[in-house]
Amino acid sequence: MAMPATQIRRGMVLVFEGQPCRVVEFRHHTPGNLRAMVQAKLKNLRTGSSFEHRFRAADSIEKASMETHDLEFLYQGGDTYHFMNVENYDQLEMDEEMLGDNAQWMQPGMRIVAEYYDGRPIGIQLPNTLTLEVVDTAPVMKTATKTASSKPAKLENGVTVNVPEFVSVGDHTSLLNGNDQYTFATRDAIVAFFDRWIRGDTDATIRFGVATSNAVSARTEAW
Repeated sequence: MAMPATQIRRGMVLVFEGQPCRVVEFRHHTPGNLRAMVQAKLKNLRTGSSFEHRFRAADSIEKASMETHDLEFLYQGGDTYHFMNVENYDQLEMDEEMLGDNAQWMQPGMRIVAEYYDGRPIGIQLPNTLTLEVVDTAPVMKTATKTASSKPAKLENGVTVNVPEFVSVGDHTSLLNGNDQYTFATRDAIVAFFDRWIRGDTDATIRFGVATSNAVSARTEAW
């Protein structure tokens, strides 16, 4: 579906030079007495690469026809990840290259949203919250407080993230997803997240998805 370049919006998926590309950022720009332009940062959903492009206001853009399907991660075999479409129970495979950095967060039973273009999956959306156990981190210091500096902690899936000083081995940490990167969820972050969702903030960096009560309540005793 063709439309003027001036209608570009963040999160929109365009067909650019034959490739599905998501608009990461954009801004309207009118340099001096020149014609108006739209400066956009795009991400190729097939390759994962990001690049800048300047559209003229008179340019036409094509909005990609996308489908989304709910998938459940089943298991990993080598570099291949096996999923099941929960709508029709069809099984499909994605390789580690296609999943990119998302691969490290895959857990059996995890529900994700897959984006399809031309009948093939080209990207996924991770859950907004995860709860994982800390398997290795520095001991808790007696002086540790809620506002103390952070420290690295290794999670059960092998990923290392920064957590507050009061977190210890065996704790289950809540993580919030922003731009497909998980960070430790403080109470203020969770409250702000749900406040933005309740207000219908569709431009929020963190997308609302499946948030379990365990993920929201985990570690509240530490707060």
